[in-house]
Amino acid sequence: MLGKGKVKPQKQNPLHPLHPMNSFLLSVLELIAGIGLLFGGGELFVQGSVALALILGIPQLVIGLTVVSLGTSAPELFVSVSSVLKSSDALAVSNVVGSNIFNVLVVLGSSALILPLKVESRLVRRDVPLLMAVSAAVWGMASTGKLTWQAGVALLVGLIINTAWEIRTAREEPEEMKVAEPEINLEKASEGWKKAIVQLIGGILLLSWGANTLVNGATSAARLLGVSEAVIGLTIVSVGTSMPELITSLVAAIRGRTDLAIGNVVGSSLLNQLLVLSSCAVVAGGSGLHVDQLLIDRDLPLMVLTSIACIPIFWTRGRISRLEGGILLGLYICYIFEQIIPITLANLHDEFRLILLCIILPSVIIIIVSQTILYWKDLQKKNIQKTSI
Repeated sequence: MLGKGKVKPQKQNPLHPLHPMNSFLLSVLELIAGIGLLFGGGELFVQGSVALALILGIPQLVIGLTVVSLGTSAPELFVSVSSVLKSSDALAVSNVVGSNIFNVLVVLGSSALILPLKVESRLVRRDVPLLMAVSAAVWGMASTGKLTWQAGVALLVGLIINTAWEIRTAREEPEEMKVAEPEINLEKASEGWKKAIVQLIGGILLLSWGANTLVNGATSAARLLGVSEAVIGLTIVSVGTSMPELITSLVAAIRGRTDLAIGNVVGSSLLNQLLVLSSCAVVAGGSGLHVDQLLIDRDLPLMVLTSIACIPIFWTRGRISRLEGGILLGLYICYIFEQIIPITLANLHDEFRLILLCIILPSVIIIIVSQTILYWKDLQKKNIQKTSI
């Protein structure tokens, strides 16, 4: 019996559309649908762009270095710009940062597990140091808490200079770049300009639709889970938008085109910062692109560290071994746990960090350093043998 004046609370019908569980499932479905639309839109965008470029007489080499690279980064571009337009700056920035971390740790790692990746000297000499410099510059510019439109313009200028440099140096080394160039089906690409335009427009529409769907699902999921948009952007959204890079590199590794697998990762990581992040900063206008303090303190430095880690890994015997690929994947798993544990098992967070800092990271450093020392010792032996002959 209920006391007088007391009202029995009514349970919300679980089938009601506003029930928290239904709202969360709807957010998950939006995330999945958004990723699917982005993937399909990216494919159509690349096909249409390549076909149109060939019809206009643009050299295949230039297409491979510009249009195809832009196609794999189109999901990040559309999602991040859409996020800024919806005042979700944290999602825009974390998507770029998370995608770059995913590219190095997961795309490179999983590709190396399939087939050890041979590293061209050009990557160690030019592209990886450039990625390190750009990543450090982005971290420095974002350290004030926002990326201004002036910083965005500076990054766009850097993109133009880098693209021109890529094309010029590629022309100077045609044989090396011919192997690394993405495959383009000339017969299919030249079927007609009308089909190319339809594919291009269809790709852009699907990318826009997918970006809006993914951003809506991500922001809803973050709100329902009680986590920041930055966490969702660093994990689910960045993984979803990085699927084209992962599939491209895995297919390249299976076919034995390891140079393309590596070049795709480095090129996409550069484009994410020079094009995607800069576009977001310009779109944000005078108010600037807001950057969360957590990203400045933890994730941006980690993005820089992953690019620096490429140098000793690439040095070891001129290839990325299966062991090193496994290490990269293991580090990403630790990174995901670092994101999830504070939400699910907060009482174990300190213990996990202690294991990470005292056992896992020192072990990784020892392995990489020992591999590098062995590589340089072998190199010295070979040089001594050559001089003695």
